[in-house]
Amino acid sequence: MTTSSRFSRRDFLQGSLAVLTLAVTAKGLVTAAWAADDAAQKYGADSMPGGTVDDPLVFVSIAEDGTVTIVAHRAEMGTGVRTSLPMVVADEMEARWERVTVVQAEANEERYGNQNVDGSRSVRHFLMPMRRVGAAARQMLEAAAAARWSVPVSEVKAVQHEVLHEPSGRRLGYGELAADAAKQPVPKADALKLKAREDFRYIGKDQVRLVDLEAIGKGQAIYGMDMRLPGMVYAVVARPPVVGGKLRRFDASKALAVPGVLKVVELPVMTGAPAFQPLGGVAVVARNTWAARQGRSALQIEWDDGPNANYDSSAYRQTLETAARKAGKVVRNQGDTAQAWNAAPEGDRLAAEYYVPHLAHASMEPPVATVQIKAGRAEVWTSIQNPVAARDAVAARLKLKPENVRVNVLLLGGGFGRKSKPDFVDEAAVVAQAMPEGTPVKLVWTREDDIQHDYLHTVSVERLEAVIDSQGQVSSWLHRSAAPTIGSLFNEGAMGGQIFETAMSAINMPYRIPNVRVETAEVPAHARIGWFRSVSNIPHAFAAQCFIAELAHRAGKDHRQFAHELIGPARQIDPGTMADTWNYSESPKRYPYDTGRLRGVIDAACEGAGWGRNLPAGHGLGLAFCYSFLSYTAAVVEVAVDDTGAIRVVSVDMAIDCGPQIKPERIRAQLEGGAIMGLSLALSSQITFTKGRVIQSNFHDYEVLRHNVSPRVIRTHLVNDDHSLPPGGVGEPPVPPVAPALCNAIFAATGKRVRSLPVPHSGLTS
Repeated sequence: MTTSSRFSRRDFLQGSLAVLTLAVTAKGLVTAAWAADDAAQKYGADSMPGGTVDDPLVFVSIAEDGTVTIVAHRAEMGTGVRTSLPMVVADEMEARWERVTVVQAEANEERYGNQNVDGSRSVRHFLMPMRRVGAAARQMLEAAAAARWSVPVSEVKAVQHEVLHEPSGRRLGYGELAADAAKQPVPKADALKLKAREDFRYIGKDQVRLVDLEAIGKGQAIYGMDMRLPGMVYAVVARPPVVGGKLRRFDASKALAVPGVLKVVELPVMTGAPAFQPLGGVAVVARNTWAARQGRSALQIEWDDGPNANYDSSAYRQTLETAARKAGKVVRNQGDTAQAWNAAPEGDRLAAEYYVPHLAHASMEPPVATVQIKAGRAEVWTSIQNPVAARDAVAARLKLKPENVRVNVLLLGGGFGRKSKPDFVDEAAVVAQAMPEGTPVKLVWTREDDIQHDYLHTVSVERLEAVIDSQGQVSSWLHRSAAPTIGSLFNEGAMGGQIFETAMSAINMPYRIPNVRVETAEVPAHARIGWFRSVSNIPHAFAAQCFIAELAHRAGKDHRQFAHELIGPARQIDPGTMADTWNYSESPKRYPYDTGRLRGVIDAACEGAGWGRNLPAGHGLGLAFCYSFLSYTAAVVEVAVDDTGAIRVVSVDMAIDCGPQIKPERIRAQLEGGAIMGLSLALSSQITFTKGRVIQSNFHDYEVLRHNVSPRVIRTHLVNDDHSLPPGGVGEPPVPPVAPALCNAIFAATGKRVRSLPVPHSGLTS
């Protein structure tokens, strides 16, 4: 156990209102559930850049009037994290929420700890650090009051923004105690007294409203698109239409003749692996976005389309299908699937292939960034999931030290993984550097830019083969995945699934099957492949969960019962025994695969939907389940298919076991949003290519789920609010089971299998 104290009078007196800033580091505080982990191995937040910081000097200040200011160091994009983590601090320190102010941190992982909000990690990584921040603040306030009254600290207690001396009835407010509390010794790690669950005021309850709710409702919240500065100019970019393409030549004379256009700036050519580089091209700078767009349309450009000029998604699908039918790189192997397959009678064997197309993130707010360069420093205002990546990209581009770049994090109008890739911020820095010093440049992506130049979710073909024995049990399982890898983003020419991809619902299957083999195909990437909400869980779970439904039907068994038999009794499995050495970067001891929890969400979703009830003609129920981002989810979808094959989603039941439920309202919101997004990618969304170019351009041809076809009923089921468990993710896990549950429901209604997304809107009758 180690502790350290880092504060001085200058620290806590900085600022006219901040009378108290408390500091404590208590990283030695651990729980028995994971204390036995290998000390040499770093897991979770400690394996991330910046790690964790639980220092109230950084996160908490108290003004003379008692106002408590808490820093939110994670970006807000709808998950509620800008409320949830400060709420945890306030609960532990017994602060009254109506007297709490939340402020957003700028990019600074050295000060705040990791700030990348990809991967459903915010609560998972920072629940305990924020509890320790609040507990330390509370104990120092109690110690200050006890010293002032010359009484034992055991006789005082912090209660709702005051410290009480219970024997005498005396009380002091937090503002009155702030300066004295700063002089108290910092509690050692093993002396921190965290609240018992029954004492929580806010954690696990829904009485705290989102801190941004009123501003969002009134249209006063500041997103990246809302940024305004005096003297601001606006820029849009004409990018190569094919990834890896570059300028041959361009003529800007007509663009410069457009009223309001100020300048045309050539962007550097992308070289090597894409990473977070701009794609290159030509930026048009103007006094407003309309003039900039008109100027861009007037550019005369000749492109060299480069090595991906012939990329055609229809032809590439055939490439993936061919690859999936051949032996690939083995990533999990037990028993002998080949022998089991060859020895089985034809009627006991089942093979199927599933297809998921490229998908675009299509967040409601397209990428946008404002950059101002002045006196050897750069300041950025943007909606970004990974602010330090943006800071480092701008610093490298402008040849500045990172400490001379400030990134202000604004609210995100959606992210889904797209806005953790700061290419758009880098573009803004290039343009700002070309303008007179001090000119703020706001670089805006249009919807067309967003759809056609995205970091796309990978396209894939998943082939599964299984043998069912005479008892209706699965005796052999082969899964081949053919998909361009995210690894190609950082290593030119990279092919084959990486461990973090295969460990998303491919290799980490807990089923009782004696012969298991999982392989990946080495296929090239012809587009920028990036992470997307739930990443490779989407294609892997779509294929595996549809296939399990097919196996249940072949075995003549109820799908729910078949799933129970396949999973087996409740038990905890070391992920490493399933070839998963990644486990979402978490300790396998702290986060084993718990089949009892998986069964629990299956039962909750099925019971919520009334599984087994009599349905009207043309209706069907479909089930799917998934373990992703350390949480367990299941979905049951009810569909109605009419005589023309038109599909109507009647209802969706979503169940999740994410361990401790910190803010149930936000968990339900994520389940509801995940249901809509999952249906959207299943029913209407796809990106296709011809001659290297994305065909789709806006919401008329890249459809997201419209209101009129959304389910009228989404029921959410929160399972197993167990605070003895470590927290799992919430933002990403709801998506993967939705598409397979929908397709399984369509089969139940029509007898017709759907193995390719998006689902066709007609011809589904049996």
